[in-house]
Amino acid sequence: MDHLLVSTRKGLIIFKNSKAGWKPAAIHFNGIPVSYTYYDKERNHLWAFQDHGHWGMKISRSQSFGKSWEEIPSPVYPEGTEVKPNVPASLRYIWAARHLPHDHKDTFLIGTEPGGLFHWNEEKMNWDLNAALWNQPGRQDQWFGGGRDFPGIHSIIVDPKDAKHWYIAISCAGVFETINAGQSWQVRNKGLRADFLPDPYAEIGHDPHLVTICDASPHVIWQQNHCGIFRSEDAGKNWADITQKDGPANFGFAIAAHESNENIAWVAPGISDEVRVAVDHALCICRTEDGGKSWTALRSGLPQTLAFDIVYRHALVSLDTTLFFGTTTGNLFHSCNGGDHWDVISNHLPMVYALEIASPES
Repeated sequence: MDHLLVSTRKGLIIFKNSKAGWKPAAIHFNGIPVSYTYYDKERNHLWAFQDHGHWGMKISRSQSFGKSWEEIPSPVYPEGTEVKPNVPASLRYIWAARHLPHDHKDTFLIGTEPGGLFHWNEEKMNWDLNAALWNQPGRQDQWFGGGRDFPGIHSIIVDPKDAKHWYIAISCAGVFETINAGQSWQVRNKGLRADFLPDPYAEIGHDPHLVTICDASPHVIWQQNHCGIFRSEDAGKNWADITQKDGPANFGFAIAAHESNENIAWVAPGISDEVRVAVDHALCICRTEDGGKSWTALRSGLPQTLAFDIVYRHALVSLDTTLFFGTTTGNLFHSCNGGDHWDVISNHLPMVYALEIASPES
């Protein structure tokens, strides 16, 4: 782990670790919003998703870790595809990405607004919409936008022990699982709560903000949700509310799970969806070490007065006990001890959308 990819409102900034600490090494797509950057470690590829506003989403891929880039065609929804009756489907945003092993023809997955999961076929150099997910019963009348106009797939999980086993999460619809590489899907929302629905325990209509797993124990799934924090110990079949009842570990967007210890995770709390600032204007990251039974607010090295920061869903990342998070006010922090203490990498960045840890091949 020697590089950090920082996707921001004004471009992609790559930081590199050295004896002098984490220092900026390169800037790409200067001045252009980069919604998400993904590192395909199996192929040593970078994928950068740029939100050009008026011109729409563009995709760039680098096979040289940023020394050169190639433009990849953006996915196109099939003619006649509708988000809902009389509303044609078109690409609005790219939220998430995951790679598949070399032996898969479809090498790459991306999640989009308005709720389409696309497969990249390297042989054909094109994108295919996952029809089984798009044609899920209730999609047109039970899926809806969570803070944006249309539903968005922001979380894609590929089981590290089974490349045909995936989870995706949608705001707003919930969590879906496939065990056959997207040929069919099952709803996995039992135990979640959606206080904004007439029936808070409806099967579909939940608003997960981010879903992640413990790599060593992929049946343990964590979720930072619009209505709290939830955890599943049975591969998403049942969810338990692990929200801290009288503390800050409640509302937020980001969650990171320890890769080898299924009981450890971190969240970045905020006040609420209506008031998106740090709780009590004091920045903290909360950690659980017992599967959500208790939470500890980690504040050492973080500003405790006049902090208006919020952490977006992809802007908190971990690798073992090394963590990074970036904020809406351009602050970037690092911890090498599980969050017990934080050091500043930068206070002067554009709004941070997403972080990614990378160790490129030389």
